[in-house]
Amino acid sequence: MTTLISATDTVTRDALAVLQPGFTGTAAPDWVLRRVDEGLASVALFGRNIRTPEQVTALTAQLRAGREDLLVAIDEEGGDVTRLEVRTGSSFPGNLALGHVDDLDLTRAVAQELGRRLAECGVNLNWAPSADVNSNPGNPVIGVRSFGADTRLVARHTAAYVEGLQAAGVAACTKHFPGHGDTAIDSHHAMPRIDVDLETLYARELVPFRAAIAAGTKCVMSAHILLPALDPDRPATVSPRILTGLLREELGYDGLIVTDAVEMQAIAATYGIERGSVLAIAAGADALCVGGGLEDDGTVLRLRDALVRAVRSGELAEERLADAAARVRALASWTQGAKKAGSGPGAAGQEGTAPGTGTGTGSGIGLVAARRAVRATGSAAPLTEPAYVAAFASASNIAVGDETPWGVAAELGRLLPGTETGTYSSETEAPVAAVLRAAGERRIVVVVRDVHRHAWMGEALDALVAERPDTVVVEMGVPQAAPRGGLHIATHGAARVCGLAAAELVVRGTDGPTD
Repeated sequence: MTTLISATDTVTRDALAVLQPGFTGTAAPDWVLRRVDEGLASVALFGRNIRTPEQVTALTAQLRAGREDLLVAIDEEGGDVTRLEVRTGSSFPGNLALGHVDDLDLTRAVAQELGRRLAECGVNLNWAPSADVNSNPGNPVIGVRSFGADTRLVARHTAAYVEGLQAAGVAACTKHFPGHGDTAIDSHHAMPRIDVDLETLYARELVPFRAAIAAGTKCVMSAHILLPALDPDRPATVSPRILTGLLREELGYDGLIVTDAVEMQAIAATYGIERGSVLAIAAGADALCVGGGLEDDGTVLRLRDALVRAVRSGELAEERLADAAARVRALASWTQGAKKAGSGPGAAGQEGTAPGTGTGTGSGIGLVAARRAVRATGSAAPLTEPAYVAAFASASNIAVGDETPWGVAAELGRLLPGTETGTYSSETEAPVAAVLRAAGERRIVVVVRDVHRHAWMGEALDALVAERPDTVVVEMGVPQAAPRGGLHIATHGAARVCGLAAAELVVRGTDGPTD
């Protein structure tokens, strides 16, 4: 590494302060504790760091042993994107389910209960909510993570979510500025581009962010997307026009700006993580998320040194780095003051499952919300015998990950012991024939996500329903495609509680539409 660095140097400490790195393990590595002592002001937790609530609480206490005001961040959206319950599925439905119900008190209560659980574990910054308007139904990375395609609905629920989360003493981080909803590319893999005019951007993408700012969001996360109407040359994360000119000056936002992960290919493959990080801070970002994929001390030192070199060379103003570090420390100070104010029970006064346990009580606010979000089309008699569940699976996006289970098989199996399941993909030879052979005489329940995005799923469903008209179809993604099956259930998300709500309806049966 470079020799320009002194652990006690103000610039070096500021460079460490703007990093939000991840690490490996369920206990704090020595290198993380050493960097905290040298000025690191934030760390990030991912699913790999989490086993039980008690373990997470011990981990955050260990991290704060040398710095009480350390920011501990997490990407806990609930719904499909969960870290606390990465191995069991979330106890909370995600944004699309909440948007479908369209009850602001419910959204606020869900966010506050989720925040309460995070605070109990020592987490004080949540990279949520997503304020993206899912205007492109083919979007491969947002989808059910959005409250919906209606701008005003997204805006009001974004504000309610921010209020609920921060009432629990956890800082909200509204993302992905200035809006990732109209993309056809996942920025984990490449650079998305949104080619719409300024009028559309102001009337659609920016409206939920204005609402979040008015609600007092403590943090905003930038998106690695190119919007030529705003800046034809640079994606938002590294664009002074967007982060400083638009977000700071025009929208009047004065809180922390954090980047989406700098190792995502939209930045890493375009600029490299060191150069991209320097450009982001220079553009107006205050903190750099890193660690979803790169989680080692070497990465932290590379970014620290790149920032210090940029200051020494004059490429990055020392005052800009100092201002960014000061905003990080100011947010940490807010979380200290908010801790007591947010230590009470959730707004609904209902307890659910502890994070990571995956055992529902039936009375948690998350399950209440999931049940209200279910929409049924068609009818079916109650199911009293074991069923056969066919999961039509496609590749998960990186934000969701492959580790988190989804579907209805586990929940239906608990309600109807003996229920069996099989998984089918676009690579499965003759999937319909395979499902029919495996199911035998049992009722078939097919579970899908985003049928409208996968032609093979639609074709297989049509063929299966033609053979077995009493097939139950459970859509756990965006319900864009026309309903199929004797009974079609849209859950508006694939959280564990969404699967339980769907399984309950399958067993109970219905003689007409529900919503």
